[in-house]
Amino acid sequence: MTIKNKLRAGFSFLFALALLSCGLSIYFLNRLSADAKAILKDNYKSVQYAKNMGVAMDANIGFLDAQQEKTIEDNLVKEEHNITERGEGPLTAALRAKYEELKLLNNDPVKAVAVRNEIKGLLYGVMQVNMSAIERKDATATKTANSATLLVAFAATFLFLVAFSFVVNFPGYIANPIKELTERIKDVSNRNYHQQLNFKSNDEFGELGDAFNTMTRKLDEYEHSNLASILFEKKRIETIINSMHDAILGLDEKSVIIFANEVACTLIGMPEKDLTGHLAPDIAMENDLLRNLLLNDQQKMKIYADNRESYYTKEVLAVTSKDKVIGSVIILKNITEFQQLDEAKTNFIATISHELKTPISSIKMSLKLLEDSRIGAVNPEQRQLLENIDEDARRLLQITGELLDMAQVETGKLQLNFGSTHPRNIVEYAVKALKTTADQKHVSINIKCDKDLPEVQADLDKTTWVLINLLSNAIKYSHEKSSVDLVVNKYKADEIEFSVRDHGRGIDQKYLSRIFERYFKVPGASTEQTGTGLGLAIAKDFIEAQAGKIGVESELGEGSRFYFTLKKYGN
Repeated sequence: MTIKNKLRAGFSFLFALALLSCGLSIYFLNRLSADAKAILKDNYKSVQYAKNMGVAMDANIGFLDAQQEKTIEDNLVKEEHNITERGEGPLTAALRAKYEELKLLNNDPVKAVAVRNEIKGLLYGVMQVNMSAIERKDATATKTANSATLLVAFAATFLFLVAFSFVVNFPGYIANPIKELTERIKDVSNRNYHQQLNFKSNDEFGELGDAFNTMTRKLDEYEHSNLASILFEKKRIETIINSMHDAILGLDEKSVIIFANEVACTLIGMPEKDLTGHLAPDIAMENDLLRNLLLNDQQKMKIYADNRESYYTKEVLAVTSKDKVIGSVIILKNITEFQQLDEAKTNFIATISHELKTPISSIKMSLKLLEDSRIGAVNPEQRQLLENIDEDARRLLQITGELLDMAQVETGKLQLNFGSTHPRNIVEYAVKALKTTADQKHVSINIKCDKDLPEVQADLDKTTWVLINLLSNAIKYSHEKSSVDLVVNKYKADEIEFSVRDHGRGIDQKYLSRIFERYFKVPGASTEQTGTGLGLAIAKDFIEAQAGKIGVESELGEGSRFYFTLKKYGN
């Protein structure tokens, strides 16, 4: 029998008991009501009629007046229509005869008194018959009430016992198998597959127990069949991780260290047994390197290991399962060799750039002397050659300057001289430096810089260099007889924005994300427009070193807008 049918049978039984109890109650209540109605409707009325007639008889001991006759007649008629008991009919008939006889004895008072007494006797007899009936029916109603009380009490007690037993036993019948199933599922979740359910029933619980037992047997078989291969794969992965030259540290979702290869253990300075299975934040409280790995977002790190300083880059990989992060892997890649090469390259560039400045300066001085008429006259061809040499020397001096600036940034030797200055000073210095270049190309510079702007906190020389670089690029990419807009305004409550807009060909959207990379040049530019690809990268380093931001907005055919922000002085 299924659980559904058992539930139906149980609730149907309770419902039947409830109906039985209600039926008995209604039956006995109806019987009591019928007995009470019989007493009130029949016997009590007859007693009342007899009483009314007796009162009318006693009202006047003489002859009956009209009012008395009417009262007696009305009540006698009612009594004649309400004869319900044995012996009540003859008494009523005799009463009618005597009453008619009394009405005819108007001239014989002696006989009238005798007839009156007989009538009173008959009235008493009617009352006695009905009073006896009332007593008998009351006894019957009392007996019915007592029987009903016993039966209803018995039925209620039986129903209560059945319902109590149902309440006590039925929840256990449903809950106990579910509770046992829950406990077994918890054991299975802990990879304990030797679990069996013993539900000795032929209902759904029995089917559930059989299905669960089949599942655990299959899981146990699967576990044992794959355990060897899983252990082999685990050992293989551990061997691969330990053979790598990078430090690898694995954490679960609760930041518990689940593995660490030999390189990681060496860098952290702790054996693997003291790392795995422990909370990383707890170990980090006493280990500086692990604390930096967990809390520091810096990608490049300098670590003292193997009695020397080494450079590493940190990479954090999230381990996910069904879009849920279940752990992370921290990888430290040793880039000491590349760092040394990079430093050698930077030092070489700095040295070469510094050494080139002296001969370039000598060349420019010699050009100045050659242009002096006191040295001697030069013909037009020679003057054109001198101008070409001067332009190339200028470009070479600009390149060496950019290389030196880049070397300063890369080596961390960038010196900033902060001070307060009005934005208009930076604008005037930059515009003045490029006035000749703009005039040669017939490009006008439209300046918008209010005098009431607050002063900015900046390195005047390097900020001016950045603005000159942006203006120079805008002039280079502008058409002849066009204009460049230089706007300075408040960007936020504590920042001032400098922006340079040209109306040239613009930059394709796919190149905007790389525009500030070193050595990057926008494809399609002419030889006169392109440079070393370092200017914007250095400008970005200069601005960000002053806690500012730099960016670009551009669309093809609409020109470009370069901008940077500086902090207001006093913030």
